[in-house]
Amino acid sequence: MKIAVARERDPGETRVAATPDSVRRLRALGHAVGVEAGSGCAAGVADEQYREAGAEIGAGMAETLRGAGVLLSVRRPDAEITACLGEGGMVVGMLEPYRDRSGFEAFARQGVIAVAMELMPRISRAQSMDVLSSQSNLAGYQAVIEAAAHLPRAMPMMMTAAGTIAPAKLFVIGAGVAGLQAIATGRRLGAVASATDVRPAVKEQVESLGADFVMVESDEAAETEGGYAREMSEEHRRRQSELVARHVTKQDVVITTALVPGRPAPRLLSAEMVRSMRAGSVVVDLATEQGGNCELSRPDEVVSHGGVTIVGHTCMACRLPADASAMYARNLVSFLSALSGPQPGELVLDWDDELLSETALTRDGALIHPILLDDGEGK
Repeated sequence: MKIAVARERDPGETRVAATPDSVRRLRALGHAVGVEAGSGCAAGVADEQYREAGAEIGAGMAETLRGAGVLLSVRRPDAEITACLGEGGMVVGMLEPYRDRSGFEAFARQGVIAVAMELMPRISRAQSMDVLSSQSNLAGYQAVIEAAAHLPRAMPMMMTAAGTIAPAKLFVIGAGVAGLQAIATGRRLGAVASATDVRPAVKEQVESLGADFVMVESDEAAETEGGYAREMSEEHRRRQSELVARHVTKQDVVITTALVPGRPAPRLLSAEMVRSMRAGSVVVDLATEQGGNCELSRPDEVVSHGGVTIVGHTCMACRLPADASAMYARNLVSFLSALSGPQPGELVLDWDDELLSETALTRDGALIHPILLDDGEGK
């Protein structure tokens, strides 16, 4: 089996789906690996490093994909790229299944098997394949670094001969993987941290990191079976908004991470709330790509309103391309290892295995995932 890695063509995408380490691991499984020239440049990986790891370097897309059965990608590739795979070929990446159904219809017409890694089930044996967690960890860390860079004061408390500097106050909205990492990073930098989430179950995790947990008391189910936050009722959202409004006025940094799979990001920080914050405060919105948690966020822009800086980078993990690529590539190797057959270089597709049944979007010329079959989704 030849596994190909094409250069990412999405504007602003700095990550790559393979590293020299992952190439060596794939080679150890018996696969040939082809990498398009220049694929790793933004992540600090030269073509020669891939070549030394055992990959063939293709001068262009067509050459790289010639004879390949699997294409590894970060973002969803165009149909003209997957056409080079041929019928029965597999594309594996973060394919954004809730967006642009027509793109998957094109894959189906080509006979391509499309696997969306962000749909990986939350089960024990799939933990090493969880791309959302690997990328969110880095996003949460980088969010605090971005905030510190824009904040006109120090994060930690400092006691000097000239006087004492009070620590910065950090508030994290959404205590998932990114939120918890933001708390941990903020605490390491010396900030006083607090966080909120609709899921009561995360209270212990937040407090274990040394942060205060604030939340709206409610009997509503706030968590899906997969452990993600559920969209809450209008009444709950109103009470949550009131809690956030009271809390943000005292904060130096607010980091928002709240997402609901398949839905626009919930609007949690209004323009009025931002105006209530002190001049010099910073908001980092990690949900900007899905519409933003902050009303004043602008995709891929850093803007200022009333002296408050709002950071709206749509791909925070892309700002750490070396580590983000390394972690993502390991996720992909773990997935392909789980599909490996008894013979070197063999992949066995067991469609009863939830690793495939819950992540595959197209197969045998048809759309097969409920996300794409439901009239209300994927359009």
